[in-house]
Amino acid sequence: MRGPVAPPQVPLSASRAEAFTDLVQDSVERLERRWPQLADIEFMVLEVPRLDPARDGGWGDEGVPLGGTIAAREGRPAHVVVYRRPVEIRTKGRDERAALVHEVVVEQVAELLGLTPETVDPRYGED
Repeated sequence: MRGPVAPPQVPLSASRAEAFTDLVQDSVERLERRWPQLADIEFMVLEVPRLDPARDGGWGDEGVPLGGTIAAREGRPAHVVVYRRPVEIRTKGRDERAALVHEVVVEQVAELLGLTPETVDPRYGED
């Protein structure tokens, strides 16, 4: 008997990129309950950060960034970016990856809002 193993609307498995994007979305949803203004911020996942030595001299002493922000301007919303590959390299397993993704999202949101990460998420740093 030939045919699909599951209906077309049910994914058999998500790609690593899709699973990572889901972790970012889960983190954002956790924070939106406390900070409804996050609906005005766009959250993005990029593979790796761009290195432009001519513009910023590289990444400096801090190493490869795990996330970043882009301030709102000219009718465009602010953005929070999480870099998938650097986060994946630093984690083993889904739970560790989810914890680091949430930490990065909290840190970047705190930067955009001008708050401390502990104010954005009182459980920040507990893991």
